[in-house]
Amino acid sequence: MRYAGVAIDSSARALDRMFTYLVPEGMEISAGDMVRVPFGNREAEGFVLETFDETDIPGEKLKPISAKIGRQSAILPELMELMEFMKRRYLCTAADALRCMIPPQMRLSRVKEKTQALAGLSMEPERALSLCARAPKQQQLIRALSGGSVLVKDLSREIPGAEAAIRALREKGIVEIGSDRVLRQPRISDFGHGDKDPVLTTLQQSAVDELTGALDTGGSFLLYGVTGSGKTEVYIKLIREVLRRGRGAIILVPEIALTPQTVSWFHARFGDLSAVIHSRLSAGERYDEWERIRLGQARVVIGARSAVFAPVERPGAIIVDEEHEGAYISEKHPRYDAREIARERCRLSGGVMVLGSATPSIASFMRTQPRVRPENRLTLIELGQRALGRPMPECEIVDMREELAKGNKGIFSAKLTNALKTCLEDGKQAMLLINRRGHSTFVSCRACGYVVKCDACDVSMTFHLNENALRCHYCGASRPVPEVCPKCGSHFIKYFGAGTQKVEEEVKRLFPQARVMRMDMDTTQGKDAHAEILEAFRRGEANVLVGTQMIAKGLDFPNVTLVGAVAADTTLNLPDYRSAERTFQLLTQAAGRAGRADSPGRVIIQTYTPDAYALQCASKQDYTAFYRQEAEYRRRSLYPPFTMIVRIVYASGDERASAQAALDAQNEFSRRLKEACLQRQVLSVHAGEAPIKRIKGLSRHQLLVKIYSTGNANGVIEIMTALEQQPPEGVSAELEIDPANLF
Repeated sequence: MRYAGVAIDSSARALDRMFTYLVPEGMEISAGDMVRVPFGNREAEGFVLETFDETDIPGEKLKPISAKIGRQSAILPELMELMEFMKRRYLCTAADALRCMIPPQMRLSRVKEKTQALAGLSMEPERALSLCARAPKQQQLIRALSGGSVLVKDLSREIPGAEAAIRALREKGIVEIGSDRVLRQPRISDFGHGDKDPVLTTLQQSAVDELTGALDTGGSFLLYGVTGSGKTEVYIKLIREVLRRGRGAIILVPEIALTPQTVSWFHARFGDLSAVIHSRLSAGERYDEWERIRLGQARVVIGARSAVFAPVERPGAIIVDEEHEGAYISEKHPRYDAREIARERCRLSGGVMVLGSATPSIASFMRTQPRVRPENRLTLIELGQRALGRPMPECEIVDMREELAKGNKGIFSAKLTNALKTCLEDGKQAMLLINRRGHSTFVSCRACGYVVKCDACDVSMTFHLNENALRCHYCGASRPVPEVCPKCGSHFIKYFGAGTQKVEEEVKRLFPQARVMRMDMDTTQGKDAHAEILEAFRRGEANVLVGTQMIAKGLDFPNVTLVGAVAADTTLNLPDYRSAERTFQLLTQAAGRAGRADSPGRVIIQTYTPDAYALQCASKQDYTAFYRQEAEYRRRSLYPPFTMIVRIVYASGDERASAQAALDAQNEFSRRLKEACLQRQVLSVHAGEAPIKRIKGLSRHQLLVKIYSTGNANGVIEIMTALEQQPPEGVSAELEIDPANLF
């Protein structure tokens, strides 16, 4: 007899163990297969963890596997090892981890293979023709099929009246109708990059040599290159060598907005060997791309965060581009960090991991410095100059306080207005960054100060001009703009702040001849909306692109000579210890979109706090100076990466219940901490309201703990994990380790 150990597809920790089943005679089962099994009084899906020939469980207590799902193993052996890493690192169940490794559509058999009808002869053409001597249309079809099977839709397109003739031939037994699998393929944009590799600069070639030299032993690298230094060409050369050795590669990008252009570049170089995985694909496209990768037909995978789990056998390289982005941390359970997953996959496969950025995260750059433990160390490779000797853009900070003193109450400073005018007159393109969507950031009463807030969330509602309505960006609720103040009855309703819609409106007002496009969450809802906007801008259908942070990084438009950061303070003043870092990264990346071809670039940063070191360093494109100042601030303030921030967020429809849950958790945490003698591991403990107290109608309170990242940090996290699993009735609890945002 043969037996299989199966993990049931459930997040319940009580079920996080291996259940033994009989393997029916004739069924081929191996570790990594997905199966359907009887479980209690129902059928459940599960993952085969291992197979074996003997078990201590009596045979009468064992049930047979009902069916195997799919034609090949869903989970590669190395991904089974990765699952064990995820269980330890993210304190999740086996099923939680394994679900990350397959398309969601594979679960519950929610996607079907796409097929097309295929017509073929069931006898020799000569005999078939003799049976249809008086039917010229049927004879025409037989001749069309004499060379082999043909798709029915192609026959119908080429031969008028083919459908009736095919029916007649089927009735005579001359033609058989079968089916042919069709792989659904995502749209591939054309961003004008050729299929030939350019000659590399000396710095690029040196980087390629170091990375390819590590393919025999594996390694982890940080490729720090200024914007426009040609990091993508380094990636491509590395991947060429990986493919030459018969292995595959994965390239991660942080945002779907970057995917169309990146896919275009890599598809131009690697053709059908490339595949794409991201959440905007249709269910069928995602499943078919996954299967092409699993079968080895595609060995170069490009995608967003989840593509790190792509079934590439023993990847030779995993590249994480724009590695500084918070989008690489999952906001859903398990809250994995794609950079950590990439490193572990490369460790298991002996591959090379490359983190690439013009503005590396403080944590990553710190790991390139001396005295870092070997298992955490990154080898630094620098590209300090733009490719082809192009200069960095000229960057200028404009103090908006001075503009206000001069009587300019508009969105644009005089310098940005004049720069836009010159740019448009010269036939060039401009990109305007404002990291807020909508028209106005809030609507307020000038008489009493009342601000319109969402009924379900503790945030102000944003005015959207195209809908003429207020919308909450947390729960999606909308309402009409009040004509009178709900609090005092005044008619003095005013719109404050600016978003992408207002900037777009202002550009059109100042420059009626300008062709303006907007790129934000509102304009990119459609399946291929990102690609359509970027392609249109590249073709010159617009000469001004207004957008949120999705236009600030990774994009390459040769005709863009001007970048304007309309409100640089938007991210600088957020209540998060990373606000300076994120502001520096956003502005430096946005500045890098200008002057990437032969025409020089210009960048204008508008701010009310011009002396902030994040803005000063961004204006000089000086990462080293920023790193030194920010690292010292983190060290003095004991913020990550010198420490870890861990929190449990309690949410309930009853505010008192969530508040009491956080307070009780603090008391229980302190008790268990003392019991485990781990008090010295913890810097601070605080129970209180979450920064955004209410979201989607639920009141939110948190237990926030700051701990040393060295020592027995896991012991503290295990205590908090146990607390997360025991919330009071009517209260939900969610554990976050170094959360991507603290709101």
